[in-house]
Amino acid sequence: MRLLKLIPDNTNIGFVRLRAWAFGLTALLTVAAAVLVGVRGLNLGVDFVGGVMIEARFPTAPRLDKLRSDVDSLHVGQGNLQPFADPHVVSVRLPIPATNDEGATNRLVNNVKSSLAAKYPGVTFNRAETVSGKVSGELIRSGVFAVFAAVFMIAIFSWLRYEWQFGVSTFVAIFHDVLVTLGFFALTRFEFDLNIVAAVLTIIGYSINDKIVIDDRIRENMRKYRQMDMRSLIDLSVNETLPRTVMTSLTILLALASLLIFGGPVLRGFTAAMMLGVFVGTYSSIYVSSSLLISLGLSPQLSEPKKKSGPPDSAERVG
Repeated sequence: MRLLKLIPDNTNIGFVRLRAWAFGLTALLTVAAAVLVGVRGLNLGVDFVGGVMIEARFPTAPRLDKLRSDVDSLHVGQGNLQPFADPHVVSVRLPIPATNDEGATNRLVNNVKSSLAAKYPGVTFNRAETVSGKVSGELIRSGVFAVFAAVFMIAIFSWLRYEWQFGVSTFVAIFHDVLVTLGFFALTRFEFDLNIVAAVLTIIGYSINDKIVIDDRIRENMRKYRQMDMRSLIDLSVNETLPRTVMTSLTILLALASLLIFGGPVLRGFTAAMMLGVFVGTYSSIYVSSSLLISLGLSPQLSEPKKKSGPPDSAERVG
């Protein structure tokens, strides 16, 4: 039986010749994402801002101004309404009661639910969550630290495992992946909670896995073809790993598509972040991280080992 091959063995795509366009697109996406995050901000979930969040599903899409007026009439604090992609689903956020005890919080949640159920027959409540302000502040610090520590340590690993150019290119590519993901959430207003932090860390893991595979092949080919032009060597390395990259991305996207369709609204933001991360991570691995090595001055001659006595090894004979 003939094996299925998504990428032919003799594929020879000139990725490097498009690096100027890729760098321009990367810079544009990075700046746009930074502006979106800075101007619009993230729609932080209760995990990060603290308070009470009640997610309600209405039989017909409610008028937000009327719903806000109904919530404010309960005199339970300044309410914040956040519609989802589905117009029938609205998140109602309220401050924690002044007494800050579990009984008062439960009474607040029950009060809001009963009032909305009376005014909007058929409404259902998907979830209700409560997080104190102190816990939310700790979660913000922990989440930011986890993301930056992951990116920094991965760059250090690439620096020590290969040459310093690999560490810099990896840091730039992963920073781009994370910032574009944050820009996506600032644009779409999907709720940004601890699930999304987990998605961002997973995206970092996927991206570095893809980059390490390509970097390993580049390093191996640098030892084999010491007289080859660096542009041709990177094109050769990326094309050699392209079947693996495409197959990995495709299988992950198939699994995520099923999760997006059947996972429900709770997992929608997580799945959307993961799907975007697969596309962005694959793009940055091929067009950003690899091509940036040329701009950083990497050449096959840098990998040449010190001369030693005895017969040359196999890598030297190939060169």
